[in-house]
Amino acid sequence: MANITFSSPIMHEQKTVYAVAGDTKTILALAEEHRIPIPFDCKDGNCASCLIEVTYAEPSVKKGIHLTEKEKAKLRELGKITAAEIEDAEVRDMPPRYRLACQFIARDEDVTVSFTGEPGGA
Repeated sequence: MANITFSSPIMHEQKTVYAVAGDTKTILALAEEHRIPIPFDCKDGNCASCLIEVTYAEPSVKKGIHLTEKEKAKLRELGKITAAEIEDAEVRDMPPRYRLACQFIARDEDVTVSFTGEPGGA
C-alpha cells in the first residue's frame, strides 16, 4: 500500500489516502474518489490542467517510472521537465518532480502531491 498525501492552498488541510499497490488508478482518479479538488479538463494528458508536484517520502528508494509520450511532450512544452530529467526517469528510475495527475499511477511508495488549485499550476 502507498500513502498519498494531497496538499493544496485551496484545501483546509492535507489529506492522506491509501492506494493499493498494483492498482492502476491514476492520482487524478484517487483524488476524484476522495473528493480532492485537483483541477482537470481532459483526463487524457493533453491539457496539463492537472499538473502536480510530487515529493517522495524516501527518494533513495527507486521505483520504475513510466512517463507516457503525451506527458513527456506536455511537461516539456510547459518547461517542467528537461531531456536530462526524462533520461533520469527512463534509464535511472529517478522520478521527476512534476507530473500530470491523469497520467501518474500510484505505486508502492509514499508521496505528497501538491497542486495550486489553478489549472496547470503546480
